[in-house]
Amino acid sequence: MRLFLYGTLLNPATLAERSGDPAAPRRCIAAILHGWQRVALPNARWPTLRRRRNSEVTGAVVDVDAAAARRLAVYEGDAYRLVPVVVATATGNIAAKVWIAPGGTCRPWKE
Repeated sequence: MRLFLYGTLLNPATLAERSGDPAAPRRCIAAILHGWQRVALPNARWPTLRRRRNSEVTGAVVDVDAAAARRLAVYEGDAYRLVPVVVATATGNIAAKVWIAPGGTCRPWKE
């Protein structure tokens, strides 16, 4: 499964630990998701995404196997759902999935 990462999973140690795949961070490719904004969730320290014209979210895409995808889904929690998106990379546009939780604020997320 190809995933677009935009929050805490961009940290190589977090991605390796939570996915159970120590090589996953080395497979990450820089990507941009156009038409979305990284925003804060109310009463949470994690981000989510909201559609926003003329905005973009920088992140990375990574291919993971089914076992890693299941572990990452547990890490993301029940509030987040996988949504199909198209992201831009240096080699062109590619399809991916991204975890998005509903209820994001209009406040940009700050680490």
